[in-house]
Amino acid sequence: MTIHVNIAEAKAKLSSLVKASLRGEDVVIDRDGKPQVRLMPVPEARTIDREERRRKLEELLARMDTIPDREDWEDPLQWDEDGLPI
Repeated sequence: MTIHVNIAEAKAKLSSLVKASLRGEDVVIDRDGKPQVRLMPVPEARTIDREERRRKLEELLARMDTIPDREDWEDPLQWDEDGLPI
């Protein structure tokens, strides 16, 4: 079921409209009889447990060791004291 309300009514009944939206009802706010906004629940944030975060961090750190240092790069450009190419 879709609930249509005008803006003035939505201001007065915002908390009940939010509750209706959280229950799964379609809430649409109209202006001059034309739909303008749809209230939708925000999806729950995905929680990552501590062990999964630690595993991902260790994977990133392991990959960082494979990146060559800047001193090892063969750079065909010459650079001035401000770090700009010459």
